[in-house]
Amino acid sequence: MWRTAGQVISFHLPLKNIKKEMWSTAGQVISFHLPLKKRKEELSSTAGQVTSFHLPLKEKKEEMSSTAGQVIRCRAAVSWEAGKPLVIEEVEVAPPQKDEVRLKILFTSLCHTDVYFWEAKGQNPVFPRIFGHEAGGIVESVGEGVTDLTPGDHVLPFFTGECGECVHCKSQESNMCDLLRINTDRGVMIGDGKSRFSIKGQPIYHFLGTSTFSEYTVVHVGCVAKINPSAPLDIVCLLSCGFSTGFGAAYNVAKPTKGSTVAVFGLGAVGLAAAEGARVSGASRIIGVDRNPNRFEEAKKFGVTEFVNPKDSKKPVQEVIAEITNGGVDRSIECTGNIDAMISAFECVHDGWGVAVLVGVPHKDAVFKTHPVNFLNEKTLKGTFFGNFKPRSDIPSVVEKYLNKEFKLEKFITHQVPFSEINKAFEYMLNGEGLRCIIRMEG
Repeated sequence: MWRTAGQVISFHLPLKNIKKEMWSTAGQVISFHLPLKKRKEELSSTAGQVTSFHLPLKEKKEEMSSTAGQVIRCRAAVSWEAGKPLVIEEVEVAPPQKDEVRLKILFTSLCHTDVYFWEAKGQNPVFPRIFGHEAGGIVESVGEGVTDLTPGDHVLPFFTGECGECVHCKSQESNMCDLLRINTDRGVMIGDGKSRFSIKGQPIYHFLGTSTFSEYTVVHVGCVAKINPSAPLDIVCLLSCGFSTGFGAAYNVAKPTKGSTVAVFGLGAVGLAAAEGARVSGASRIIGVDRNPNRFEEAKKFGVTEFVNPKDSKKPVQEVIAEITNGGVDRSIECTGNIDAMISAFECVHDGWGVAVLVGVPHKDAVFKTHPVNFLNEKTLKGTFFGNFKPRSDIPSVVEKYLNKEFKLEKFITHQVPFSEINKAFEYMLNGEGLRCIIRMEG
């Protein structure tokens, strides 16, 4: 025996009885026995190598039928009305069309964005709809024109995309793809304007082009990233939205230097991911700002070193922070979407070099007001979208950072439920319990 762990091995053996018959083995584990008659040389370890071989497959005991090109019937959690519990239904999922991929979702997570649009307060209501956009799965089949993904690939879907052709995709500074940028109102596929979901002929609308609260879903290929298959999908699925948004806001946009001071406004999942990004970047002092004191103890696990509760002082929180940091923080990251918090995050940075990054999405009627002198004093205000990550180009390397133990995702997971109990995940979030709830699709 020799070591081949983690390798792709190939070798040549006589193929006696294979006439040219091909069959689908996508997603399967195949086992076989080989008659090894002679071994003239000891094989050295092939660890880290790619070798090739052909095996004499004498018998085909079971023919695996392929679902490619066919309609798949599966379970999905359908939202029929705003704010009403989701209903597990049998839906029909059409095959992927040009530049589309059909995925088998294995794990998904509930994000606050799902709840926000499920409640439909202040947005255009689009129902019936299948929510979900933070997930991990496997490619089931691909449509015409898809060449860089194949059935069986481990992937993460994204609410935004990367077409690779527009000015944003070709820019090193932007991730706001012209073609596949987030669109919360669109409930159909971008290619032909139709839904791939239906129940007894009735179309069921998509959400953010992902709709991961379904055992199978269809996504534009530009919104799917192939990742290392050794990465646990029940954990790295968090990278497809919340974690990457917060982590990237710190790591890619704020870019705190080693030994710097950072303030993070809002200690929810995205804010704690921002704290993690600041920690990984080398910040030595990370100040958590939140009105909920119950979050403070938990935040220490994510690198937060001290806390400020705006309710504990009659002074504006930006003045409190300036006093305890000798003039202001080097970087601040706002993760609540509250307009007052946004203004405070900007005004609390140090003049001359301070940078504030806005992550949270404000109310559509909110107005940002600050004195122009703050800009003349060389304070910088930035916004960010998905942490400035290009989903297909950048996220696979973030997965590798996780595998290399540069940060931990497990501490963000506070609950797990089977798919049949998906409404419990909504209850946890609405009650402010925990950070992320993983939904196991097999349950």
